[in-house]
Amino acid sequence: MKLYKRLRDLRLDRQWSQAFLAKKLGMSQTGYSKYETGENDIPTAVLTQLANLYETSTDYLLGRTNNPAPPEK
Repeated sequence: MKLYKRLRDLRLDRQWSQAFLAKKLGMSQTGYSKYETGENDIPTAVLTQLANLYETSTDYLLGRTNNPAPPEK
């Protein structure tokens, strides 16, 4: 699924560690790692937080669009 690869690619593009991102999300590194591998489903609230951190849309994270531009406000 595109979601897991996109999460990892976006994180690596910013040179963020899983531990750094997990801290931003208020969770453990292990918990976050399971999102990137697809072992755990991502709750909607966390998906929204990730979209905000990456300044993109949830549709992009979910693979529903290839346009990484954030939604217009």
